[in-house]
Amino acid sequence: MIVYRIAPQWQVSLEQVEEALAKAPFMECGATQEKSLGWVPPRGEAHGPLAESVGGQWVLRFMVETKVLPGSVLARKVKEKADRIEQETGRKPGKKESKELKDEAKLDLLPMAFTKQGSMGVWIDTAARFLVLDTSSQSRADEVVSLLVELLPGLAVALLNTQTSPQAAMSHWLSTQEPPPGFTIDRECELKSADESKAVVRYARHPLDIEEVQAHIAAGKLPTKLALTWDDRVSFMLTEGLQLKKLTFLDTVFEGSKADDGGFDADVAIATGEISRLLPDLIEALGGEAEGGTVAPDPVASRPVASGGVVTGPAVDPADTDPDAAPF
Repeated sequence: MIVYRIAPQWQVSLEQVEEALAKAPFMECGATQEKSLGWVPPRGEAHGPLAESVGGQWVLRFMVETKVLPGSVLARKVKEKADRIEQETGRKPGKKESKELKDEAKLDLLPMAFTKQGSMGVWIDTAARFLVLDTSSQSRADEVVSLLVELLPGLAVALLNTQTSPQAAMSHWLSTQEPPPGFTIDRECELKSADESKAVVRYARHPLDIEEVQAHIAAGKLPTKLALTWDDRVSFMLTEGLQLKKLTFLDTVFEGSKADDGGFDADVAIATGEISRLLPDLIEALGGEAEGGTVAPDPVASRPVASGGVVTGPAVDPADTDPDAAPF
């Protein structure tokens, strides 16, 4: 997950969020439409609300669909069109005409293309002012947050920023074998050299309290990923970019629960309940929150979409989204 801090001046009701999301509902791709995106009911029920509140926590779901056109199929179609022109006119299409042929071939093939769908859970904690996205890709997060900023007047967010960088903290924890209070170091990490060699050392299912790991860090390799467990309740992989991957709720979380306690509301309550307690402890372990977050970057252009908000990012790739992900 990727975490943002919501600016304190933003005040809105769940009904206003519902009304705003209704302006951009998800609709499947048309015959010649290459991509479609929008909001779907997070509960998964047809015609259900687009914004749900469970225990005061707001949950949304973003959906994207793209048409899949294999490059080899498109290239063959373009070649067929180019060959036909050469046979009929005796000349080969130029660069500009070849581009037009490619666009024409794509329109011909799109109605027959397979579609691929993916979704992303979105959780808004209005009390703690957190916006949490169920993804580890910054480019995908940028697009979803930008759309939210466009739809929700006054919304301004910044990436969560801490006094101590995750990389510096992870390096200290591994070197001293002293994780922060409430956390334990697990058996997986990745170390990367900062020099030109870019050498990478990965440990999986391996003890990390060994001299070899400390020697790598002493030699200049920096942690980019480290597996941790919080309070014997949640295990996760912390990255250098302050992203949390491989989130797993441990058995202690479910003690006292009945087998039939599952379902959307129970899943949301467990996930948001645990993570809302984990985040403050993690922020404290990283030296506390820094003043002012980092506005999500745009590798394409630095065009803000809303005052104090975020900038537009690249498109979401449904291949990297999980339709069976957590409910938020």
